[in-house]
Amino acid sequence: MRRTLAVLLALSCLLQAETLGNRVHYVGGTVAGVPSHSSAQIDVRDESALSLHLRGKVLSIAWADVNNLEYGQKVDRRYLEAILISPLFLIAKKRTHFLTIGYMDSEGREQAVVLEVDKGDIRQLLVSLEARTGRRVEYQDEEARKAGKG
Repeated sequence: MRRTLAVLLALSCLLQAETLGNRVHYVGGTVAGVPSHSSAQIDVRDESALSLHLRGKVLSIAWADVNNLEYGQKVDRRYLEAILISPLFLIAKKRTHFLTIGYMDSEGREQAVVLEVDKGDIRQLLVSLEARTGRRVEYQDEEARKAGKG
């Protein structure tokens, strides 16, 4: 009975850890001490600030300090797969979704983070950011607008 309870408690802790927010990749930006292409989590549930969990560091950005939201995509053809597997892969495109958040830090300096977001999370994240910040997302092109708006 104790063993079962311990396992359930451990699973509960793991599930809570997973609900910190959306998994993203920190591609780059002005956050000191965080290497590019680091795994991260973004949490938009707090009413006062966005939280970005980066390699043991938590970056908290007040919603009022966010001054720019930009969404774009990088579209690649799947050339390697077409060569190795099948020419039909030339038809398929791989889309990478990028979100840039510009903000003012506590010292009044402009800062930015660029995040790579999973395609299943991007729409929900864009809507949440617009609602929390009161700012409209800027789209890099018409393809990004279509993907972001659904």
